[in-house]
Amino acid sequence: MAVIDERDTVREEAPPHGAIGMSTAYRISDAAPAPRTMEFRRRVLHKGAAIGEHPIAHDEVYYVLSGEGEVVSDGKRAQLTPGMTAYLYDGAVVGIWQRGEEPLSLVIAYPNPPAAK
Repeated sequence: MAVIDERDTVREEAPPHGAIGMSTAYRISDAAPAPRTMEFRRRVLHKGAAIGEHPIAHDEVYYVLSGEGEVVSDGKRAQLTPGMTAYLYDGAVVGIWQRGEEPLSLVIAYPNPPAAK
């Protein structure tokens, strides 16, 4: 078992996949000892920020804690508000944008590729 306080994992950085705006990243699973088979992170997209569109090679989940966002998967767009989840599928091209006045806080989870043997 690993118990991780997100406050120990926080850093300010541009979001991945395009460096659109700024974000607060909580790279929670980075603090878990190896080997681990999944990523679990929280990211707060500041006003105007986005995780740009990118292909995924696994299923991925975006869960909205606060704020408003717009998610895209293979060109299909949907609005997200607190308590909503976008389940994104292997092979899709996905991204998410902060919308509205409040920063968009979300949990992101996805599997790591299997370790080479």
